[in-house]
This record gives sequence, C-alpha cells and structure tokens, in this order.
Amino acid sequence: MPPNIVFILADDLGYADLSCCGRRDFSTPNIDRIADRGLRFTQAYANSAVCSATRLALITGRYQYRLPLGLEEPLAGKTDVGLPPEHPALPSLLRGIGYATSLVGKWHLGLPPLFGPRQSGYDRFWGILSGAVDYYTHINTRGEPDLWNGDAAAGAAGYLTDLLGDRAVETVNRHARSGQPFLLSLHFNAPHWPWEAPGDEAEAERLRGTRLRHHDGGTMRTYARMVQAMDLQIGRVLQALDATGLARDTIVIFTSDNGGERFSDTWPFTGIKTELLEGGLRVPALVCWPARIPAGRVSDQVMITMDWFPTLLAAAGTAPHPDYPPDGISLLSVLTGERGPEPRRLFWRYKTNAQRAMRDGDWKYLKIRDNEYLFNVVEDPRERANLKERQRATFARLTAEWAAWNAAMLPEIPDSFGESFTAAGYADHIGL
Repeated sequence: MPPNIVFILADDLGYADLSCCGRRDFSTPNIDRIADRGLRFTQAYANSAVCSATRLALITGRYQYRLPLGLEEPLAGKTDVGLPPEHPALPSLLRGIGYATSLVGKWHLGLPPLFGPRQSGYDRFWGILSGAVDYYTHINTRGEPDLWNGDAAAGAAGYLTDLLGDRAVETVNRHARSGQPFLLSLHFNAPHWPWEAPGDEAEAERLRGTRLRHHDGGTMRTYARMVQAMDLQIGRVLQALDATGLARDTIVIFTSDNGGERFSDTWPFTGIKTELLEGGLRVPALVCWPARIPAGRVSDQVMITMDWFPTLLAAAGTAPHPDYPPDGISLLSVLTGERGPEPRRLFWRYKTNAQRAMRDGDWKYLKIRDNEYLFNVVEDPRERANLKERQRATFARLTAEWAAWNAAMLPEIPDSFGESFTAAGYADHIGL
C-alpha cells in the first residue's frame, strides 16, 4: 500500500525557531523528533516571502506566478481570485489514486463559492479560509467568523492551535480504522499574529473589532509559548501515528510557508517575511518516513516548497498531470539516500520594493528597488559582501537568466496586493 502523508505547515516560522535548527531560549522536542527519525534540510526555501503564494506553489508544484492568484502577495480581500478548481492539485491527484484527503487548518487560496479546499481535492476540511484569525474569537481581519467544518460554521470554542491538534488526531484515528491511505494537510495558523498564547483571552478581547495586526502587542515570551503550543499538538499527532501502528508507513513533513516575522529567529540570515533576503525565504524543513528514510540525517540539498509536490506524488506511485508539468523536482531519491545533492536554479520575485532573486549553485542574485547584489550565500549567508563588481561575468549571467525566466511568468499587475514592513511598524526598517 502507498504511504500515508501528514504535511505539517507552520505560518511565519523563522529558520532557527526550532531547537534542532538553533533556537536557544525554548525547545521544540516533538517537532525535533521528525528530524531525529528522518532528515533535516539546511538549505530549504519557501516559494515566496508570504503565505498564499507559497501555498499555491505547494499544492500545484509550480511557480506561483503562473496563476493570477500567485500575483497576490498575499491574497487579501479579493473574492474573484483563487486556485481554479480545474487545476490539478496535490489532494486531487492523490484522491484520484485512492487516497482519502483532509485539510485541517489554514487554506488561504480563495473563497467559496468559486474556490475552496473541497473544490480542489480535499474530501474533508476543518479550519480557516482566510489569512489570519484571532486564536480565541476565530474572527478574521474583516471582522467575520472564520472557522469551518466543511461548508458549515464549526461552532467550536477554544485556542485555535489546540482545536487544530484535536481535529488532526481525530483524522489520524479515523483513517487508521478505515485502512485507506490518506493525505492529512495540517496547516497551523501559528505562530502568525495576533500574538496570543494559551491563556491570553484578555488580549483577544482587547483586539476585538480591530484588524488584529497589533504592532503594540506580543513579546518574545508570548511567541515562544505560541510555538511550544504548536509543538505540543504536533506531538499528539505523532503519538497517534505511533499508537495506531501507522508511523512506519507514514511520511511526516514539517516546514514553514515563509521566513519569520518580528519575534522569529532567522539566524544566521538577515531579512524577514516579505523580503527576498535569506531570512525571508529560508525555512526549516524536516521529513521522516521510517520505512524508507534513514534516521538522523542532515542534507545540504537546495530545495524549495514546490519540490514537495512531485516528491510526494512519486512516493505515492503516481505522477503530475502531463498538461501541468511541475517546476519543482522530485527529491525522493535524496530522501532515501540513493543519491546525493544536486545543483539547483531557483527564481523569485516580489512586487513590493521591486525585489528579484535567483539562486544558482552557491550564487545568489538579489535586487531591492534600484540596488543589485551578487552573494555567495554558502560562504556569506548574511549577504554582506556584494561581489557583483568582482564577479561581473557571473552577475551578468544570473541577471540575464532571471530576465529569461521572468518572461515566462505572468507579469506583475498594478492592482495586486503586496505586504511590506516599513519604519512605521518596525524601527529597523527606517527608510522603507
């Protein structure tokens, strides 16, 4: 029988926010177990520096800029933009070969009735449709209740991270009884703002009626407790897999949709969410599959979110739709240890501040507004030494290749949304 798949996605988690990746002031023992049981990537990238664009690349295996939804950075307020139901997606392709498919958590790829998890291949959905909700009131930034069980209001009370953990455990147990292979997409809203940890109901009341984005809220301690609450629920899911005897034949993946935000640890990188500096793009990425992946390994393979799509399809014994070839590549043989790392060429753009980036081997081209850079991000991960004058031929090659790639994508449009941070909110962004 093909493997079960549990894909766990955090929201705005920084590269070094796990103890196995370097966090020093709190620990994440349950998430670390995934790395202990399998493999940790040290050079994993998000497809975008914001959430919905990366989620689109994950579910389609393609650069997000091939679809209008990917031009929204992130999707905010539009009801006529989303993942087209007719586009092949990871859950629909797996469902087509006999998988049961469930999404527990955040969708953020377009609103019903035109779009939604059920329209794109998920048999079951329990979670939120928009980009962020309050952890206690479950009200989104538009002031609307946003917690759903399929097409009906979920009507559940409690801390959102705990509720998602409850539902995920129920899903594992249900599938264990059925004997059918399954995909469980467990997409937490944590540790995305609002900055509310367990026991912070008073902060939820203070924010009631606002747009939730409280620049005057949060602390390092609150953030730590938010991450630890997520770690606890992930531990419950792993325990459920162990207790039901499913762990050996289940692929478990943990990663983040983009780089960290204000309280995150992105060491050794600079930059945060919404920026194409390494800190806005590098993410933790852990995977275990006891039946096939040797335990305790670390890989410096350069990889990106959209690689999970062909990798998981290959593990399940199927392939992408021929009319929608993926831009990602299957890393299955890297995971199993059958081959070592291979060079990659990856591309990004981000409309706000006219950001462009490309990774080719150890080299990275970066543009922010009118400033252009060439870095060796293996030797210089903090992106401090601009080598564009010393390595003119390499700089010219990368800029030309980025332009050729960009010409094959949908063009940026003036009315698309672009998230950004400025000095009004962040003191370290003076001048932006």
